Parts: sequence; C-alpha cells; structure tokens
Amino acid sequence: MSEARESEPRSLSYLAAISEGVREVLLEQDNAFLAGEDVGQAGSVFGIYAGLFDEFGADRVIDTPISEKGIIGLGVGASATGCRPIVDIMFMDFMGECMDEITNQMAKMRFMFGGSVALPVTVTTMSGGGRNLAAQHSQSLEAWLAHLPGIKVVMPTNAYDVKGLIIAASRDNNPVFVVMNKMIVAMQAEVPEGAYEVEIGKASVVRQGTDFTIVTLGRMVYEALDAADQFKEQGLDIEVIDARSIQPFDTETVINSIKKTHRAMVVHEAVQFGGFGGEIVAQIQDLAFDYLDAPVARIGAPFSPVPFSPSLEDAYIPNAARIVEKVKEMLA
Repeated sequence: MSEARESEPRSLSYLAAISEGVREVLLEQDNAFLAGEDVGQAGSVFGIYAGLFDEFGADRVIDTPISEKGIIGLGVGASATGCRPIVDIMFMDFMGECMDEITNQMAKMRFMFGGSVALPVTVTTMSGGGRNLAAQHSQSLEAWLAHLPGIKVVMPTNAYDVKGLIIAASRDNNPVFVVMNKMIVAMQAEVPEGAYEVEIGKASVVRQGTDFTIVTLGRMVYEALDAADQFKEQGLDIEVIDARSIQPFDTETVINSIKKTHRAMVVHEAVQFGGFGGEIVAQIQDLAFDYLDAPVARIGAPFSPVPFSPSLEDAYIPNAARIVEKVKEMLA
C-alpha cells in the first residue's frame, strides 16, 4: 500500500472520503477530470463530490448532458488520448444505457490495439437497494462488469477503502469500476489525510475466526459482521472476508481461510442466480474441496426486480437474520 503524504487517521464519512479521494486525484494529475450528471455545482445527487466544482472549476468538474452512453464514451476517448478521467454513472442501473461502449470499446480497446493504447479511466457508480427507490434505481449488477476481460471492478465498503481504491483506480492504466453503495454513505471510519492506495485485487479479512468463513461483498459485510457477533456469544468463531475487489479476485485469501475453518458461505446483495457468489463457490470447490466439511452455501437476493414497497424491499435484501438462519442450518 502506498502511503505518500499519509498522516494520522481521523474519522471521516464514506461520502466525504469519496470526495477527498477524487480531490487527491485532481491535485495529483493535471490531466485528470471528473465528469457526469450533476457532479458540478450539485456535487451529485448524493453529494459525494461536494466542493470540488468550487475548487477546480467547470473545466475539470464537468456537468454532462443526461446521456450515460455519452459519459462512458467521453471516458473511453479521453483516456485513450492521454487523459485520466473519472466519469460518474449516477446509478448502476443506468449501465444498461452504455453497455456497448463498456463491452466492445472500453474492455477491448487496449487488447485490440496490441497494448499501444492505455485506458486509465475510472468509473464511479452507486449500487444497491434499501432506499425504496424501486426496481430501476436499486440494482446490484457487478457480475455484469466482472464478466468482461479488460475491466477491473472494486466494491469499497468503508471510508478508508473508498478513498484508497479511487486513488488506486486513477493510477491504474486499465478501466476500473468503483462500485459504491448508497446505504453506507454516512458510515464513519478512520481515514488518513493525503494520498494513499488500497491494493486492487486484495481482499480484507475484517474479522478473524476459526470455525466458519463468510465471504461477502458490498454492504453485506456489515450484515455478516452482525451475524458473526451473534454467534460469538454461542462460542462459534466466524471469519468474515470483505472481497473488496471482485475483478481481479483474491482467491488466495479465501482459500487460506477455508483451510482453517473448513466451512464457508458467500453472501451478496445481488440476485443469487448468476451472481458473483457462484464464481466464488466454484473457486472454493476447485481449490479447497478436500478441506471442506460441508457444501458451500450461498445467500443472495431472490430472482425478482427490487420491490418499491419498504416492507417488501426489507424482505428482499439479505440480512444478518438470514445469515444466522443459514449458518445454523449448515451446522445442524
């Protein structure tokens, strides 16, 4: 991890850490800019870029037309010609508007040009449900992106990681999607001042344990930690791994945990069918089968659009209670 200009940590919200991470990029790289819908004077619909327009001006913090395809196209073209853009897609759901640019241009261009062109473009976006924003503003579609060779995908779950991963993404010569979660923007963590990197492709063991492993993504990390705390009172020591990066994925950390605990579960907010959790389960099966004392379990959302109704949405999104129930079922 780079610790350039790093100072003593202080408490910062996830929201403020996003803005600070982008600010460090704009200060560090003269050819960097931020572009997206309402990222300028409004600081985005979530306020995650507040203050950047006043500091850097309209030439480097750019409000775009309402055209996701155009925003991604801007990022691809600008990065291919020497800039290091950060482009924001307000809601992850809107990726559908620009998948040709992502799939056939952004992911392929460096390969098709024989490596002669770098594409140092960072794409930031908000994912997940929980705010009763209905089916078109609440999806978790990270598996779409992780399936594309040529693209990196990270999912920071705390303020320290979101700042460090934004900076790491901006220094990478490949396209990197920073998939954030709208439900954790107020959560606080210790964050150093100045620039530092969190390594892309490295998971974080957020809770050490010896009896059971939970591998999880996004804000489900907090549900898994809640479940692990409940089991601690019963004498079951659960290890919780925040995948943090899903492309590239840190297989080694997961397999080492399975060798220790011999039982595993994968939890994500995305729809379970076809979700990235299936890839994690397959890797465990391929590389750690002899260490398993039970089949690997999965928890994800039902195969349904995200409901608008608060009560239905609560039932739809996985939570600590479901994790506890599934662990008990496995141990029984």
